[in-house]
Amino acid sequence: MTADALAAWCHVRKQIDWAVAVGETPTPVEAAVDGFGVWCNAGNRTSDPARGDRLLTALTQSRADAARQRPLTCALLAEWQRLVLGMPEVAFRQGDAFAKGGRERYALTPHTQRDFEHCLRESADPRVPLASRAARAYLDVAFFHPFPDGNARLAVLTLAYVLELEGVRLDQAGPLQTTRYADDAAGAGDLAALVCVLIRSTHHRATRAGH
Repeated sequence: MTADALAAWCHVRKQIDWAVAVGETPTPVEAAVDGFGVWCNAGNRTSDPARGDRLLTALTQSRADAARQRPLTCALLAEWQRLVLGMPEVAFRQGDAFAKGGRERYALTPHTQRDFEHCLRESADPRVPLASRAARAYLDVAFFHPFPDGNARLAVLTLAYVLELEGVRLDQAGPLQTTRYADDAAGAGDLAALVCVLIRSTHHRATRAGH
């Protein structure tokens, strides 16, 4: 049987010192261009315009939820995922999940959903820099793979939400869409560094545009 990639991610997650993985970033950051909106409109409309519309609706809802300071929970993600997929209900997966053509398997145990909820709560830990928290939450969604479908899109929405809670919007989201592997500690750190760079670059470009 394919090795359990979720177990590998949980091990990697504990090995990374997220508190020092990246430096602090400016907040708030108001982007001159809505990078996540562009991602919804362009990157997901090529073959299925309705998919892009649904994703944009979910992004709008997630921002409304951020304005209300709703904590990041599995129930909140399920609300967005209903919009992403255009389904009346979605539920936490009931069995092992697979990705990357079956090369990664995310096992299901009696504790998977509980562990996922714990990881989501850590996205609000003020002791960890914002970029690290956002990147870690993205990878948690990717590798816990909570729902049967649409988890890659949901991971980006989750990253955007963690940033949005602190008033940060990026002007680029495309660089985030790179294949990630559950056992890749260096790659996880690189994602945190990338988010940090994107925040700082967005702030720089917005500040320059305002002059």
